[in-house]
Amino acid sequence: MQKRGPKQSQVEMTEMILPQHTNPMGSVFGGVILSWVDIAAAITAQRHAQKPVVTASIDAMHFLAPIKLGWVVSIKASVNYVSSTSCEVGVRIDAEDPFSRESFHTASAYVTMVALNSHGRPTAMPPLEPETAEEKQRYEDAVERRKVRLSLKKTLQKKWEK
Repeated sequence: MQKRGPKQSQVEMTEMILPQHTNPMGSVFGGVILSWVDIAAAITAQRHAQKPVVTASIDAMHFLAPIKLGWVVSIKASVNYVSSTSCEVGVRIDAEDPFSRESFHTASAYVTMVALNSHGRPTAMPPLEPETAEEKQRYEDAVERRKVRLSLKKTLQKKWEK
């Protein structure tokens, strides 16, 4: 299986916050942002795997700043790490006030996506070949996050078995 660089599957999406996206305070519902994060991660992982993918987990989501009605949201996603059948996709959300043109980092997330074969079972993903210093650092950081994720998964499975 041929290695692929993160740039080959990166995604950039742009959305505008419309009234149906907002709460009574005039800022975006967190679930709307989560949906866009999941979509961006899925497109990115599917481009990398060249196979269908499903979401296995989304790491803790922290909203750093509100996003208001009428603002423009930029969602950027990139594969940070690939194991045998899954990958970590980093997603960054920035929002821009279209009148002041001021831009804010509003949220980030790490999403684990799993590639599926024609029977809906996990299947191999092409290895990732980070090229730049930043991509290599993201890869190393993702290795550490994966250890934490697997430990948490093991703990949760023990609780669910009770």
